[in-house]
Amino acid sequence: MYREIVGVLLIVVFGWAYQIASPPPPKICGSNGGPPITATRLKLRDGRHLAYQEHGVPKINATHNIVFLHPFGSCRLDPNILTPEIAEELGVFLVSFDRPGYGESDPHPRRTMKSLALDVQELADHLKLGPKFYLVGFSMGGQAAWGCLKYIPHRLAGAALIAPVVNYWWPGFPNQLAKEAYYEQYPQDQWALRVAHYFPNWFTYWWNTQKWFPSSSVASGKGNYTTQDIQIIAGIMAASSGQTPRDMVTPTQQGRQESIFRDMMVGFGKWEFDPMELENSFDDGSVHLWQGDEDGLVPTKLQRKIAEKLPWIQYHEVRGAGHLLPFATGMREAIFNALLIKK
Repeated sequence: MYREIVGVLLIVVFGWAYQIASPPPPKICGSNGGPPITATRLKLRDGRHLAYQEHGVPKINATHNIVFLHPFGSCRLDPNILTPEIAEELGVFLVSFDRPGYGESDPHPRRTMKSLALDVQELADHLKLGPKFYLVGFSMGGQAAWGCLKYIPHRLAGAALIAPVVNYWWPGFPNQLAKEAYYEQYPQDQWALRVAHYFPNWFTYWWNTQKWFPSSSVASGKGNYTTQDIQIIAGIMAASSGQTPRDMVTPTQQGRQESIFRDMMVGFGKWEFDPMELENSFDDGSVHLWQGDEDGLVPTKLQRKIAEKLPWIQYHEVRGAGHLLPFATGMREAIFNALLIKK
C-alpha cells in the first residue's frame, strides 16, 4: 500500500510539473493572434511554409547561386555576410531563409538534420537554382550544413561552414578531448547542453525559462565573446544608429520553443549520423571550414579534430579571431573568394 501511495503521488507531482513547464503553443504567422505574414514564402510538400529573402545580384544575372543558413537567434532578413561589392564582383545571388520556427517559417516539431536538408533542396528547386548550388552556413547554420553534406551532397557545388557549432556527443570525437572542450564552457552552458541532450522537449523549455538557475548564456545573449567580437557587435549597432537590428526583432516572434530551443535540442541531441564519417562527394567543388582560434563559443580544438578526420575539407583557422570572424576586416572577401574562385 505504501509503495502504491508513493507511486500515485509521484505521478501527480510529475503531471503537475509537466503542466506548468509545458511550453505555450507557437504563434503561427497568419493565424488568429499570430504575427502577420510579410515575407515571400514557399509552401513545402508537407504543407509547411518556408519564408525566404533574395539578396545580391538578380538571379538572371548571377554567376553563382548560394543558399545561406542563418545562425542561432537570427533570421532571413539580414545576412550581412554578403556585401553589395562582393555580390557585384563575383556575380552572387544569395537566398536566405528562416529555418523552421524562426521568423515567418512554420515551426516543425519533428525537425531533424535530414528534414532541414530536404527543405534546402526544395527551396533551391523552387527558385530554379540549377542542378548544383553553393551553401554557406554560419554558427548554428554552419552546424545545420552538415546535414546538407550528408543528405544532398549531389546538389552542392561547394560549401562554406563558418564557425559551425559542434555537438560534444559526436562519436568521432575522442572522449577525453570532447570532455576537455565541454568543461571549458561556462558551467551554466554545460548544464544547458546536458538538458538539451538528455531530457525531453518540455524540460528544455522549462530549464531555459526558469529563474532559479542560470540558463544558456548564448540564448540569453551573454555568451563568451572575445574583445574582437564585442568590437564587431558595437560596430554593427553603430551602423544601425543604436536601433535594434531588424534580425534581432523577428526571429523568435512565433515563440522561443520552436526556434532557439528547438535548435538546441536538434543541434545537441542524438544525431542519426556522425559528420566525421562523411565521404568526399566533391570532384569539382570544395568544402571549407572557417574557425577563429580565439572562439569562445565553439572549441577550436574540436574543429581541428574534424579537419584531421576529414582531410578533404579545406580548414582555415584565423589567428586572433573570435566567433564573429566573418565580420572582421577582409574576412567576407576571403570566404567568398575561397569558395567561388577555382584555383
